[in-house]
Order: sequence, then C-alpha cells, then structure tokens
Amino acid sequence: MKWEGRRKSDNVEDRRGKGGAGKIAAGGGIIGIIAFLLVTFGGETGQAVGTVLNQVNQQQTTTTESVETRQLSNHEIEIGEFTKVVFADTEDIFARLFQENGLEYRKPKMVLFDDQVETACGTGTAAAGPFYCPGDEKVYMDLRFFEELRTKFGAKGGDFAIAYVIAHEVGHHIQHLVGTNSKVRQLQQRSSKTEGNKLSVAQELQADFYAGVWAHHNQKYLDADDIEEAISAAQAVGDDAIQSKMQGYVQPETFTHGTSKQRVEWFMRGFKTGDLKQGDTFSEMN
Repeated sequence: MKWEGRRKSDNVEDRRGKGGAGKIAAGGGIIGIIAFLLVTFGGETGQAVGTVLNQVNQQQTTTTESVETRQLSNHEIEIGEFTKVVFADTEDIFARLFQENGLEYRKPKMVLFDDQVETACGTGTAAAGPFYCPGDEKVYMDLRFFEELRTKFGAKGGDFAIAYVIAHEVGHHIQHLVGTNSKVRQLQQRSSKTEGNKLSVAQELQADFYAGVWAHHNQKYLDADDIEEAISAAQAVGDDAIQSKMQGYVQPETFTHGTSKQRVEWFMRGFKTGDLKQGDTFSEMN
C-alpha cells in the first residue's frame, strides 16, 4: 500500500514500549487459545476479552512481573506510522460515506500496545488478537499479532493484512454507531447458543464487508498484491481454518466469525460494490 508522505491520524495512541507492571497468568498459552478462538478480530463481543481473561486469571496462579520500558525498533516505528495512515484513510472514507447516506461519522481512536491493556471493556491481552471496545470507542492492537498470523496460521503477511484488520475493527465501530451491535446483543440475550453464534457470525462478516468497502474507496493507494494479502488474512482467521489447526476438526455450530470462504466472500463483496447498503449479512444468514 502506498502510504509514505500521506496524512496520519491524530487519533492513534502508541503505548508500545512504555513498560509498567502487569499480572502474567500461569498457563498463558491456554488463555491465549481460548481468547483467540472467542474474540479474534473483536466486535461488540470485544467486551468478552476482558471478561474471559479476568475469569480465567482468577483461577490461575499469577505472578507480578515488572516490565521495563523498551526502545522501539526502526521496523516497529515504521509499522506504527503505517497504521496511522491507514486509520486516517478509514476516517476520511467512512466520514464521506456516512455523509452521503445522511449520517454523521464519529471518529474512533486506536491504541497500539504491548502484551496487555486496560480498556472500558476490561483487560485485553495480546493473546486475544486485535479488538474493538464499544465502551470507549477504541480499536486495540498489539501489532506483533500479525507475525503470529503469518507463522502460526499461514497468512501471507504484508502491510495490507494489517490494513484489512484495522478496517475490520473500524467496521465494528460502524456497527456501534448505527446500532447494529446493540440489536445483536439484545437478540442474543433471548436466543439459544447456536442462534447467538449465528448472529455473531453475521456481525463479523459484516465487519469484513465494511473492510472491503473501505478498500474499494482506497484503490488509488493499493499495490498490486494488496487484495491478495487481505484475502490470505481473511482465510487464515476463518473459524474452520482455526479449529482445524487447533483441534484437528471443525464444529460448525460453534462458529462465531464465519468460515474462511465466507470471510473472503464478504470482504470481496464490499470491495467490488463499495456500497455500505449491500452488507446485510444478517438476512443472508437466515
């Protein structure tokens, strides 16, 4: 993606390398797997990040570990600057699309962090992957997640994989602004677990669609292989792909984010149409 020399968002807070003290739970790998399967790529369910980790942490032996401030590498600094440009692009594009649809876009914020972070939705950790918290309208990202996405889950990598995830999380902010998240939560409260999972899948696929819409309107800055990088990332985080890697088999009734095929299809539908109104994933899930 062409990003050097372009506008950077003022709504990105970089907390990486700041140090501090935190509680490290014994058996963190297990916690990471649980959190990853439940809340990878966030959404209104991003609130579950804090809930899940806090509940499990209470049952684990913890030790307090002092974390010293560290200096960011040149690569980390560059990636941080890249995310600010991507976030600025989401601000510009979605503000314009909202205005065209008679709506007002309220800009979210993004926090870059290492290891764990306090949010209005509870304590989030790097193990949970990127997520959006509606309580404070912020996207939270530990950028080291993308190396794991490449090495552990087979994504191609590249800067546009990061851009896709940022746009996906901003898609959850859009759902928050237009009331989709609250409607889903209300429906889930009176639905069975299976039906609730289907609602979650529709919600996540719609965020993928919004990411595709953003990419459509940002094409002048895309490189030739950017969409391929986004597709590879979407395939890597499909429920079926994750479950196959983690447990060797899939359980469709437990899906909460959609299959690899569904995630790619909805991202590409958004990319091809560029129309926010074409993303009714909920009707098509029935």
